[in-house]
Amino acid sequence: MRTTTLGDGGPEIGVVGLGCMGMTWAYDPKGRDDGTSAAVLRSALDLGVTLIDTADVYGPYSNEELVGRALAGGHRERAVLATKVGLVSPGADGARVGNDGRPEHVRRSIEASLRRLGTDHVDLYQLHRVDPGVPIEETWGAMAEAVTAGMARRIGLSEVTVEEIRRAQAVHPVASVQSELSLWTRDVLAEVLPYTEQQGIAFLPFSPLGRGFLAGRFASSADLPADDMRAALPRFQAEALAANLAIVERVRAVGERIGATAAQVALAWVIAQGRLVVPIPGTKTPAYLADNAAAAGVQLSAADLAELDALPAPTGGRY
Repeated sequence: MRTTTLGDGGPEIGVVGLGCMGMTWAYDPKGRDDGTSAAVLRSALDLGVTLIDTADVYGPYSNEELVGRALAGGHRERAVLATKVGLVSPGADGARVGNDGRPEHVRRSIEASLRRLGTDHVDLYQLHRVDPGVPIEETWGAMAEAVTAGMARRIGLSEVTVEEIRRAQAVHPVASVQSELSLWTRDVLAEVLPYTEQQGIAFLPFSPLGRGFLAGRFASSADLPADDMRAALPRFQAEALAANLAIVERVRAVGERIGATAAQVALAWVIAQGRLVVPIPGTKTPAYLADNAAAAGVQLSAADLAELDALPAPTGGRY
């Protein structure tokens, strides 16, 4: 697989990463299969998909535990392992629901994450969301302590503004920014992505396939698995989904012209947005993993990119 780095001066990683959330949480919860997911994680490393992304809130905790088990036995050394802190779920150690950027929470959480992941450090520790009740400088300072202590090699942000990035940079270098970016979510192209590119900060798009929609996997809302969180999202409501199928058809048409799947075209467009852009599509299916990884070899022409750039905005908001 083609490679880049996790920001200027960071470790080498494949240009496609792997998001692990759906293996245990939010997407198709009744289809959970830890054995298959663990095999997907190890296969990802074999394919050069080396950036593995999880978070303590996924489950909560079960996702990190699964990743830890999958990477045991010598696989951990092949991965660039990333996790997150700053969001809490109901029942998570009695913590309040929502954001928690308190320094004491960060200090407790990194130690717990390392235990679940079965490692003495993570390669990237990310602030999942900025807590509006805690100055970002305080949260970021606690995360910087994890770097000083050797528990994290680098620290990153998620879903932030340029101003928030700057405030964090004044405390400690920002290695990465993770935000949603896909052919139907392009907000970050205006300010955030240009800033990260200029600063040599890695940009890690989550949901680069529009939560699977841009891969052509859902023709109607009835195709969503039972209890899947996507069923509550505006773009997956019946009328919106039907309207958004026109976007998928145009992505698929580009793929048919160049010999690629719709998913590969969507991922190749994301990769083309910058030299340090590494999408982290999530999957727990071996076939989808292979399809996503192969997107690294898809070359879009200037005409292809222009056609994709001109796609209409989707019907419905993100959340």
